Amino acid sequence: MLPMRHLFREHHLYQTRRLLLGPPQEVVDLTARQQIALIRKREISCLELLDAHLAIIDLLNPTLNAIVTQVPDAARQTAERLDQKLAAGEDPGPLTGLPIAHKDLSATKGIRTTFGSRIHSDNIPNRNALFIDRLQAAGCVTLGKTNAPEFGAGSQTFNEVFGATCNPYAHDRTCGGSSGGAASALAARMIPIADGGDFGGSLRNPAAFCNVVGFRPSIGRVPQEDSQGFFPMRVLGPMARTVDDTALLLSAMAGPHVRDVQSLPDRGAVFDTSLDLSVQGLNIGFSSDFAGQAAVNADVQSVISGNQRVLEDIGCNVETFHPDFSGADEVFQTLRAWHFAGVFSAGIKEHPEMYKDTIIWNTEQGQHLTGMDIHAVEVLRTEVVRRFRAYFEQYDFLVMPVTQVTAFDITTDWVHEINGETQHTYLDWMRSCYWISVTGLPAISVPGGFTPDGLPVGLQIVGPPHQDLAVLKMAHAFEQVTRHYRVRPAILVDALSQD
Repeated sequence: MLPMRHLFREHHLYQTRRLLLGPPQEVVDLTARQQIALIRKREISCLELLDAHLAIIDLLNPTLNAIVTQVPDAARQTAERLDQKLAAGEDPGPLTGLPIAHKDLSATKGIRTTFGSRIHSDNIPNRNALFIDRLQAAGCVTLGKTNAPEFGAGSQTFNEVFGATCNPYAHDRTCGGSSGGAASALAARMIPIADGGDFGGSLRNPAAFCNVVGFRPSIGRVPQEDSQGFFPMRVLGPMARTVDDTALLLSAMAGPHVRDVQSLPDRGAVFDTSLDLSVQGLNIGFSSDFAGQAAVNADVQSVISGNQRVLEDIGCNVETFHPDFSGADEVFQTLRAWHFAGVFSAGIKEHPEMYKDTIIWNTEQGQHLTGMDIHAVEVLRTEVVRRFRAYFEQYDFLVMPVTQVTAFDITTDWVHEINGETQHTYLDWMRSCYWISVTGLPAISVPGGFTPDGLPVGLQIVGPPHQDLAVLKMAHAFEQVTRHYRVRPAILVDALSQD
């Protein structure tokens, strides 16, 4: 395999193309920004970049099952149109030529969208979700859809339509969820960028398990059309292998839209900027174990604790601090159940055999709620949000684990025990993520290191209200000194060594 530096030497056009069109790993291992730079300099075409990624998909996807619907012919047509625009001197957009596969919970015009459910196994929407229109307008090349749990329920990606998605770092482990197919595909270099959603951790959890970046932006940052337009916790957001690429993708996804009733006014272009940040003197509230409020296994604690020294070495003032999450459990569990009851009750009544047990259980929990229950939990949510906003009078960022465990056995539906503590529902083991969802604060999962067994662990950085760019900059500063994203999964290394 040729050293990466060769890709950036001055070559005549045909010489560079000969290099890139050898083993496809040379170009797919580059960051999204580097891939765009090659296209801008006409050192590779959009079609050539797409074909390089399709080659990796052909090689690895049969094992990982991350990209469950593919439209290579349509993707090639898109890539060819982009190349024609570039040849004519046009600028097709800031993401020109980047291949992408969209999460199978988001509608894609003319492309099968199942929501991981047998009910919708043959569903082909006649229009895109809002943000997908934006990504395609920015020059992305849609090549297919990534796997997700049934209706996105649970942080373990499996369903009865496509089966389970494997973790690229350990094929017998889960990739997390619900944006699990996206995270697995990113880690395996099948795509350079991916989109997802986050309710109780669906961007952050799989990112942590797969050594990629998953960013939960502020509510309203990425517009969405939702029947419950004021629902306080579900967001859409970007994933990538680096923080810089994540910010680039967010710049195309974000920005106000009249059809999102919680839409924020900032234009997406504010995120397409330098992420350099002077971290000297920043105050960090740091917790590796939540002081017993939630069980965290030893491997995760060890990796997270080691990053305290990293933050100190780059100039931050790091203080052990355990935020008070009291009330967050009740808020999340109640509002999620209320949401599920509204969304799934009618369907379950008509076709109960078509829904998995956890969705039925969660829906039934919501059916018993009263108006007074919802009022009480909204009062409690206000208390939690105000408490966390007050923390940022003392700290610039809060840092903690993304997940309480490492990637678990792929045949296990959810984590039933941590450190001897029983996890009573399919949600309990995800507290480290869903507590933050309750606060409404922007939060990111950035690669934080590996366990002795080689399993990735994510570091969660939480920022002040609406300070999405600040969170990205802090994560970028951490990433630049650790560079964990450079550690490729064994499946990729092994496959390419035999190619």
